[in-house]
Amino acid sequence: MARRRKNRTHLKGAGAVAQHTNDGAPKSFIIKHGQVGSSVTQLVRDLRKVMEPNTASRLKERNRNKLKDYLTMAPTLGVTHLLALTVTDVAPSLRMVRLPAGPTLSFRVERYSLMKDILKTSRSSRSMGMEYLTAPLVVLASFPPPSPETPPHLPLLMKSFQSLFPPLSPNSMSLSNCRRIVLIAYNPDRGTVDFRHYVITVKPYGVSKRVRRVLEGAPKKLSANPSSGFLDLGNEKDVADFLLRKRGEPSPGSDGYESAASSASSAAGDDGDAVSLADDYVGRNNKKGQKKAVRLSEVGPRMELRLIKISEGVPGKEGAVLYHEFVKKSKAEAAALKASHVAKEKLRKQRREEQERNVQRKKAEKEQGSQRNQEDSDEEASDAEADESGQEAHDEWDEDEEISEVDGSDDEHSDGPGSDEEESEDEPEERPPTKKVRIRGKR
Repeated sequence: MARRRKNRTHLKGAGAVAQHTNDGAPKSFIIKHGQVGSSVTQLVRDLRKVMEPNTASRLKERNRNKLKDYLTMAPTLGVTHLLALTVTDVAPSLRMVRLPAGPTLSFRVERYSLMKDILKTSRSSRSMGMEYLTAPLVVLASFPPPSPETPPHLPLLMKSFQSLFPPLSPNSMSLSNCRRIVLIAYNPDRGTVDFRHYVITVKPYGVSKRVRRVLEGAPKKLSANPSSGFLDLGNEKDVADFLLRKRGEPSPGSDGYESAASSASSAAGDDGDAVSLADDYVGRNNKKGQKKAVRLSEVGPRMELRLIKISEGVPGKEGAVLYHEFVKKSKAEAAALKASHVAKEKLRKQRREEQERNVQRKKAEKEQGSQRNQEDSDEEASDAEADESGQEAHDEWDEDEEISEVDGSDDEHSDGPGSDEEESEDEPEERPPTKKVRIRGKR
């Protein structure tokens, strides 16, 4: 039988500090409900990867679980957001619920790409792991500024996406914790929202791509031994052939080599792309004050969302509809709908109060009944004790009491004349003689 492996349940050091700092961070559940395919199931896993570490990555849904179960359980666990994916007749649907009181935003997923699809199409593969120990930074792009002409649902949409992620605190945030970016871009022409996920990479500035390979190590496909991390220069006659010349392209110079200036400019770009590190960053030779080029590598998933509806409350207890993409109501219809929602809420509140009063009344009746039963049992116990004490007093022998002999009493009864006749009259039938009990003894 295999030994039970003990897992550490108490964080120490930096882990405990990080946990305390993320106590106020928003936490989320990302689930699927209903019959969905394998692609939507994988999209749920990818979204959980994006929202790490402030989401339930290993949450397992069951077929008998309903959306109401998660809505009831989530506030108890400190969960602030619920993202539910399902499949409709038109397209996949995403609902974003702010717990515990709403609002609820409903989206249609127009197009999406999974993590594995993005990584297959990328030029350089990346290893996943350390980037997901910290929460990503959210960037909101192309949203119109608040103004009287701005549609009222756009500021609410922007704040809803912004509340999904922890707020930024530049005074206490470490530069090494900025590893990922989530881009939420609004497309005014199509009326959709683009969702992108990137990993931040820092590259040396002012050197060519081949020099960076020498400094940072070779990729697995360019190395003779993938585990060593060294470049394979066996096919080159000189180091300059590797550092200055591009393979497969004619050399621009007469001597057959590419100039160092053109190589550096093509690799590093303009001076506007370079930044000076304010603090030490992850990676080799990324020290404070050095000039580096910052790059964003997309890792997915990628989604194009269309906002369909914004409603107050949570699913099952929805209130007034604040915005709808296809249904437009007049002011009179909106006022009537709002009045009906207020009446329903008032009735629900009255029923809840009545139910609480009934529960309190039943509890009081139950307590009174238990007290009565306890008093009755106490009275019965006291009566039983009194009877037992009286019986014991009656059974006690009196030392001064005289005990008459059996023979004398028999003689007295037999002295009177006609006693035998009286006995014979009272007992007409004779009793059979008792059988003698034989006791066998040892011979």
